[in-house]
Amino acid sequence: MNVPLDRPIRVVFFGGRYLQPVEAQFAAMLDEHPEVELVLGVCEGDGFGFSSRLRDLWRRRGWLAPAIVTANALGALARFLLHPRATLSWRRRTARALQKFVAVPDVHAPGALARVRAAAPDLGVIYGSPILKPELFEIPRFGTLGIHHGRVPHYRGKKTTFWEIYHGERVAGVTIQRVERGIDTGAVVRAGEVGIDRKGYGRVWDEVQALGCQLYLQAILDYRHGRANAVPQDSGAPRGPLFRQPTAKDLARYWLQRWTGAASRASRK
Repeated sequence: MNVPLDRPIRVVFFGGRYLQPVEAQFAAMLDEHPEVELVLGVCEGDGFGFSSRLRDLWRRRGWLAPAIVTANALGALARFLLHPRATLSWRRRTARALQKFVAVPDVHAPGALARVRAAAPDLGVIYGSPILKPELFEIPRFGTLGIHHGRVPHYRGKKTTFWEIYHGERVAGVTIQRVERGIDTGAVVRAGEVGIDRKGYGRVWDEVQALGCQLYLQAILDYRHGRANAVPQDSGAPRGPLFRQPTAKDLARYWLQRWTGAASRASRK
């Protein structure tokens, strides 16, 4: 348990090469919250523009990058057409929050470490960043938290929401945990689940992200009010493998499962 603060909690945000929409939205939530002071955002990359995002997608997803960009653009257009005022408001809010962000080639370089120390953060939060080393995530007074879209210790690694659906799980989890030296091994501060049922991946993913932002903010306020309780992961539970990014073959199998399942349900009607 930490000591309650008589002021807003000072937070440093660690992001990736660019901020996904939900990550930018979460940054705006922190920037606007009266009990939180977003003192700095640090992303490892060469900027926040479209070209930087496209290069990163190509590096990570290869030939799937153009399809992802197209799908994201169509989704953004649909959101704007359905909710133009809310979309413009969201863009203004995130633009204000991003004024506190910097992009650096290496988050572990001496200059980046010095910048984080100078911000004197109480707590670090990770959303989409590369794996951080102790010399960085131990700088904040109360340490650093990370969000993991998956139930630990069963689903660790990448794209675990996809793998939870792929393996026919009943629920998809989201975990707010303390960052430690291992991957997804830290003590759990907050956790929650959403039902999968017959929902598609997109809907489950949206619900997991929304719940994750709520839990993340609650965890930060737990530290602000001195009530944070980090519970070690269940050592008796079987630890799952480190899941990887789904391949095109994995995605094809997922959609085949979806299609054959839907066809089977239709035939029973």
